[in-house]
Amino acid sequence: MIRHRSAQLLLIVHVLGCLSGCYYVQVARGQLEVMQKREPIADVIESEDTPATLSERLQLIGEARRYSIEALGLPDNDSYRSYADIERDYVVWNVFAAPEFSLQPKRWCFPVAGCVSYRGYFTESAARRQAARLRDKGYDVAVGGVSAYSTLGKFDDPVLSTMMRWDDVNLVATLFHELAHQVLYVKGDSGFNESFATAVEEIGMERWLRHLGRSEELDRYEERRALRGQVMRLVEAARDDMRIYYSETIDPDEKRLLKQHRIEQLVGDIRSLYQKAGREAPSWLTDLNNARIASMTLYEGHLPAFRALLAQCDAELDCFYAQAVELAGLDADSRSARLEELLASRKLL
Repeated sequence: MIRHRSAQLLLIVHVLGCLSGCYYVQVARGQLEVMQKREPIADVIESEDTPATLSERLQLIGEARRYSIEALGLPDNDSYRSYADIERDYVVWNVFAAPEFSLQPKRWCFPVAGCVSYRGYFTESAARRQAARLRDKGYDVAVGGVSAYSTLGKFDDPVLSTMMRWDDVNLVATLFHELAHQVLYVKGDSGFNESFATAVEEIGMERWLRHLGRSEELDRYEERRALRGQVMRLVEAARDDMRIYYSETIDPDEKRLLKQHRIEQLVGDIRSLYQKAGREAPSWLTDLNNARIASMTLYEGHLPAFRALLAQCDAELDCFYAQAVELAGLDADSRSARLEELLASRKLL
């Protein structure tokens, strides 16, 4: 299986190289590198060279993977049955961009994923070069390292060494999140896809930790989620204000000043939240801009609507998945309207 898929990737590299698509070549080469470094998790665990801590965590992954199939209805395939040590801090670096006076992210279109609001690079230097080019064109830009990603079931995604820096809760949460992308993915709607996967992650983690009887870990997970929710409400309020500023017919310098002041206020509010929670403020606050704000809303912009959908299904996952698939089948405007209806219904509860 691995050799067959690697041969496919080599063919992709050759074809894309002939087409002079430099971006696609680095994507194919990066994916090929990851695939070639895979080893079956069972072999890694049994190897005498494997540190005990890594072996234990891979066993945890195996348990969570079985749970994802049996209890969460996530795909029963070869994804996350192998391990790849890629010997770097991140597997991919994503570049986000938005115009100076807009919160609408720049979009890039690809054959498999469709149009998405970011562009991924397998080397940080390439991501930084792209970010510099976009800044030169006047965009607000954000670059972020990514420790895991999904190929949407096109390849057998491995557990990556970059994922091992997390605690057990974040590790399993990411597993559930990435597997959710294989359940449902709408080309061209990053916000829908990421919010759906985040909702599945939330459902999965609550049930997984209850299943294990880890009430303290569940409490900490829910506290982190609650803090994240507070942050997102602050971001939404700032975004609403900034959209008003950007739509006004005023001097660009005045618009920049309004933008700067609102972002500074948002940074201060978020820092205060983290301070009250006794936690260190996130590093991205040092370069908060339109692109960073746009990237944040991708992962949780529709999350409250998906929570409402789960409630309507009485927490039955089969119903939840079926209703989400129905939503995915709507055209973009109808889907957006339905999500707004779900959000409104949640606010009435």
